[in-house]
Amino acid sequence: MTDQQPNQSGAARPTGKRQMAGVGTAATTTSSSYEAKRVTKTGPEDEKPGGGVASFLPEVVSEVRKVIWPTARQMVVYTLVVFAFLIVVTALVSSVDFVAGLGVEKILTP
Repeated sequence: MTDQQPNQSGAARPTGKRQMAGVGTAATTTSSSYEAKRVTKTGPEDEKPGGGVASFLPEVVSEVRKVIWPTARQMVVYTLVVFAFLIVVTALVSSVDFVAGLGVEKILTP
């Protein structure tokens, strides 16, 4: 039994993301369909990327209002988690440094 399917003339076989050479589908994007879908710039507000300097602060204020700030209890929990993580990482790095120092001392002393 072979893995290849018989070649049917006139019917396009699916070949993954790329189509076989010379075989087109209805979903093929042409340059004319791309140009039709392309959005054109309208109005003077699109001339400056980001909207300009004058609109920066109002945008910052509107974004800060969207932030969900943690409660005091959440901040205490988050702070304790960070300190616990720092203690664990500090102990790990210290122990690796100590063991490496012992190894180097063992190698260098006769």
